[in-house]
Amino acid sequence: MQATLLQLAMAGAFGAFLGLLFRVTRQPGRTRAFTFSLVGLAAGVTAYVIFHVLSRTTGAPAWLLPMLVLLQVWLWLGPLGPKWRALERNGDEPR
Repeated sequence: MQATLLQLAMAGAFGAFLGLLFRVTRQPGRTRAFTFSLVGLAAGVTAYVIFHVLSRTTGAPAWLLPMLVLLQVWLWLGPLGPKWRALERNGDEPR
């Protein structure tokens, strides 16, 4: 049980770190900067659940977990990610 929780925590932390790196590479001035880390954390936990199911059913190798976390973060923050609108000069959202 302790090994499972450790792997889950490490996958979540790695996902949050990748989300932070994804935020750093984006254009400055985006709203909701903290959301990138939260989406990365959720993607890491989801990737761990997928890995856990795969390892129990098919005996997936351990190197698959970081690849799944990286793929989930890239998908959730990239092409399938949320589309945020930039704020106007006065701080209002555009119509």
